[in-house]
Amino acid sequence: MKQGKLELLVGGFVLLGLAAILYLTVKLGAGSFIGGDHYTLEARFDNASGLNAGCSVHVAGVPVGRVESIRVDPGDFSAIATMTVLSGLHLPTDSMASIKTSGLIGDKFISLSPGAETECLKPGDRITMTESSVDIESLIGKMAFGGVDKDKDSTKDSAKTSLP
Repeated sequence: MKQGKLELLVGGFVLLGLAAILYLTVKLGAGSFIGGDHYTLEARFDNASGLNAGCSVHVAGVPVGRVESIRVDPGDFSAIATMTVLSGLHLPTDSMASIKTSGLIGDKFISLSPGAETECLKPGDRITMTESSVDIESLIGKMAFGGVDKDKDSTKDSAKTSLP
């Protein structure tokens, strides 16, 4: 009888531990474990290449939120990123949103640079000053196939012809 009671107690303890691990996994995966209330902002980008829902949002290198969704505006075909940030973060209306990369080929994230205005963004507002994602493949293609050198050569030729 005592053996059965001990096994039941150990089984309950194991189930409680598994439930705690499952709860922490779900909370960390959703990014909501850091806690606190959040509010939603939007930013319009010409190119949101590599940015996905779930990517983090940083201010001064500190994670303060995450990207909830990205959609295409049918009017001008730009990308609109919807993000949530901590409610204690009062960003000025002239803040800037940039798509950055962790390391050379790492994950993309949105970096928010606060402005100097006294008025702050309200929930649902759109950040108007943005900097799109840098297309590394395009830059490498220009370097490899002479797109950059061609411009340099044309300035050298014009300098040579203007000499007496």
